[in-house]
Amino acid sequence: MAETETDKLALRREMVDICRRMNLSGINQGTAGNLSVRTDDGFLITPSSMPYDTMQPDDLVEMGFDGTYVGHRPSSEWRFHRDILRARTDIDVVLHCHSIYATTLACHHKTIPSFHYMTGIAGGTTIRCAEYATFGTQALSDNALLALKDRLACLLGQHGQISLGKTLEQALWLAIEVETLSRIYVQALTLGEPPILPDDEMERVIAQMRRMSYGQAPDPEGVNDVARPRVS
Repeated sequence: MAETETDKLALRREMVDICRRMNLSGINQGTAGNLSVRTDDGFLITPSSMPYDTMQPDDLVEMGFDGTYVGHRPSSEWRFHRDILRARTDIDVVLHCHSIYATTLACHHKTIPSFHYMTGIAGGTTIRCAEYATFGTQALSDNALLALKDRLACLLGQHGQISLGKTLEQALWLAIEVETLSRIYVQALTLGEPPILPDDEMERVIAQMRRMSYGQAPDPEGVNDVARPRVS
C-alpha cells in the first residue's frame, strides 16, 4: 500500500480518475455510488454528496477501521466499505454503483445464475443479490457481507451492485462486467428463463479463469498449446 507522500497523492489521483471513469462508462450517475481503497492505517473513501467531476484528490476522506475520519464527511455507505475491507484481506478496493441493469435485477431481488459462463468472474456459480436494508445502515453492511461470501461481486436488493478488487482497475473492470452480464440476463429473460450451465462446467470455467489470470492460455486437457512469445 501507499508508503510515501508521493505514493499517497498518486493513489488519490487514481481514485478520482476511476470515479470519473465510472460515470463515463455509464455504470454510475450523478453523486450516486462510492469507492474505497485500503491504506497502511485504514482506508480512503469518497466524500458524501460530491459530484465526481468536481472532486479533487484532497477531497477524499481518510478513515480508520474504528469509524473515525479526517476531512469531509465520508460516503453514507462507509460501513460496508469498512466491514468488507476488514473482513476480506484478499482485496483492497470496494466499488459501489447504481448501474442500470444490475439495479434492475436488484429491484426484483434476482440473483444472476450461471446462464453465461462469464458469471464465473465473480468467483462462483452465481452473483448473489443481498437482502434489502436501508442505505447507510449496519444491516445493509451485514447483508452485503453475506452475499459476498466467496465472491468478488454482488447485487444489493433494491439498491445497486458492489464489486471488489486488488486494484482500482480490477474493481472497475469487474463492475463493468457485472453490468454487462446484467444487461444480457435482462434481455435473455424476455425470451424466458435461459438454460443454466451445470456446476461441474462452471467449476472448469472458474479454474480456467484463475489459470488465465496468471497469463496462461486455456489448456485444461492438452488440446491447445500454451501461448508463448515468438522468437525471431
